[in-house]
Amino acid sequence: MRINLKFFASVRETVGVGGETVDVPADVTTVGELRALLVARGGAWAQALAEGRALRMACNQQMCDASTVLSDGAEVAFFPPVTGG
Repeated sequence: MRINLKFFASVRETVGVGGETVDVPADVTTVGELRALLVARGGAWAQALAEGRALRMACNQQMCDASTVLSDGAEVAFFPPVTGG
């Protein structure tokens, strides 16, 4: 399955890219599993996307959680929570 990734704000700054397209293994079926796959890259990826870190996720431009099921061609975005004032 091919997934389009987008990274915003501090996540983009930490990993050094704004986006990429990845082919994920067949056993990666949810946004949470995709996040774990990216964390397994280590280094900046593990730092930016670590479990327990405040992070928002969207799939196909809809806010989602880790249990959201992926489909081929999906766009998944990772970004920090935003506060306003």
